[in-house]
Amino acid sequence: MNEASGTGGLAEELAARLPELRGKLKAGAVLADLTWFRVGGPADILYSPADEADLSYFMANVGPEIPVTIIGLGSNLLVRDGGIGGVVIRLGRGFGDITIEENSRLRAGAAVPDVKVARAAADAGIAGLSFYRGIPGCVGGALRMNGGAHGRETCEVVVEARAVDRQGKMHVLPVAELHYAYRHCGASEHLIFTEALFQGEPGEPAAILAEMDDIVAYREQAQPIKSRTGGSTFKNPLGHKAWQLIDAAGCRGLRVGGAHVSEMHCNFLINEGAATGADIEELGETVRARVKANSGVELEWEIKRLGVALNEAQD
Repeated sequence: MNEASGTGGLAEELAARLPELRGKLKAGAVLADLTWFRVGGPADILYSPADEADLSYFMANVGPEIPVTIIGLGSNLLVRDGGIGGVVIRLGRGFGDITIEENSRLRAGAAVPDVKVARAAADAGIAGLSFYRGIPGCVGGALRMNGGAHGRETCEVVVEARAVDRQGKMHVLPVAELHYAYRHCGASEHLIFTEALFQGEPGEPAAILAEMDDIVAYREQAQPIKSRTGGSTFKNPLGHKAWQLIDAAGCRGLRVGGAHVSEMHCNFLINEGAATGADIEELGETVRARVKANSGVELEWEIKRLGVALNEAQD
């Protein structure tokens, strides 16, 4: 039985259109509560699928005229202050299983945090997945972004991914069909990843855990991980480190409203507590402009920016 909360014509329309839906629909959900920056306007509707079958049913019946946006743990996400129209989908418990398979393989749902993938692999004596300890996201985000850290990327360890398309059909995509590049997945943006199969190699749990401890120590020493941040803001341009370009352009500590460039690692933007999404985005664009003027290099956002500005939402 479907549960819908809040008011609004879209919520009522979806509840009527999807009588067999088992997941939850929430009107006017506050997305700032779901992002690490802690900024952003509401979603018209937030949908939390019960499981893969529920998600497939929803996608098959929601209708192509209603915009659908998928978000993960919100660690690499900036939601603009006007919010996101249509339906925002966030996967939860129904996509949180981890299974250890033969030949050093691990299967994980798209909502599983990357750190749990690393820990489960270590416990099972599967080496090669420790780098996920340094990625503050979930499996779905790693698949969509070709997430990587400490010299390794998702494309090196994923065997295949399951996904639901806009018509509710299921797909199993081998890694070659994901068309990976640096921080990029070439699979259709309309696909919602639900699960991944990873390939590791035999290893000693103690050695794997020690490697993970080194990753944690590095992050604590080099990155502002206890701040309200979205992680690495810009991709590293070919032949450059983004943070070095930002530093050379004099942007370390630069401020706009309640947001500033981290002094610890200047490829991180920080919400001091009262920043708006507009503050953070303006700060990022100011950094890009200064880097371009200083070095001629144009930084590309790694953080995903979604939704509309507040003034656009009010028009």
